[in-house]
Amino acid sequence: MQQTAEQCSFIIPHLGRENMLVDTLTSISLLDKTAIDIEVIIVTKNEKLHFDVAALSNNITIHIIYAPQHVTISAQRNLGFAQSTGNVVAFLDADISLAHNWLTALRPLLTEQTKLVSAVQVASKNASPLEILRTELSNANVDCNVEFLPGRNLLMTRDTFISSGGFPEHLVTCEDYVFTQKVGEQGNLFYSTASAYVHLGEDKEFIEMAKKEVWRGQSNLASLKGRDIGLSEYPSFIAPPVFSFGLLFAVLFYALGMNVLATLSIFASISVLAIYVGRLVKLASPALSTVTIIKFYGLYFPARTWGTILGLIKPIKTSSHH
Repeated sequence: MQQTAEQCSFIIPHLGRENMLVDTLTSISLLDKTAIDIEVIIVTKNEKLHFDVAALSNNITIHIIYAPQHVTISAQRNLGFAQSTGNVVAFLDADISLAHNWLTALRPLLTEQTKLVSAVQVASKNASPLEILRTELSNANVDCNVEFLPGRNLLMTRDTFISSGGFPEHLVTCEDYVFTQKVGEQGNLFYSTASAYVHLGEDKEFIEMAKKEVWRGQSNLASLKGRDIGLSEYPSFIAPPVFSFGLLFAVLFYALGMNVLATLSIFASISVLAIYVGRLVKLASPALSTVTIIKFYGLYFPARTWGTILGLIKPIKTSSHH
């Protein structure tokens, strides 16, 4: 009897630009897929998709679901899963280009012990310094088990997703941290160099990056509710306000003539910056200058701090930066 091919369901939440979504779908259609059938479920909040879906469907099945504007990206992912049929499921952002071997290289890594796998990020051709920096940060720890994974490219079995309870629909950002940590309660999360992806929508300009970080930071505190916080996460919550308020209080104390307190404040701020810059200098490729790294954290820390403050005083909109 001929063995039935395994099926993988790719679930892609989408809003806004279609050109990157087309590139994402093209990369899926070009995957090596020996003995694996592919279906793609796009869950879009656009009123209509304007590209030729049929032209991309010659060797994969594509379904389109139109979601209400008010729902979160988690709800889009859960809705896509509910319509999927694959025994293996992949969650992709709508701006991801996968290497040809993404599926065939990552699928064998799913075992009784390893419940979730993700490929490493690689920079695009002619990448800006900021994109290279972001890529280096993503790859700080590779070919090892990790505490959480970003939601850009995730592969797991259907049973693992069901056991996790799905993505947390009350969160607008940071939902991937919460979800992957829940999966981590079942087994290992593995970040693998066996394959790779390019984040087509990666931050390329510093001002745009800062705007996005303000938005991303607004679910910082909400994401802490009801989950265990690993030791490795604490610095990401502590460092931005220490740096930002250190500078703010330094200016305030100097204005009030309180020079000792001002000096201590600026010392705390510079110490945090030095630790993070020093760490990334060790990780970074020769293409990255120390000035670029300082500029990144000098904007990233205040943006994250402001985003966290905004998250406390006003609800975050679900229809932005999707």
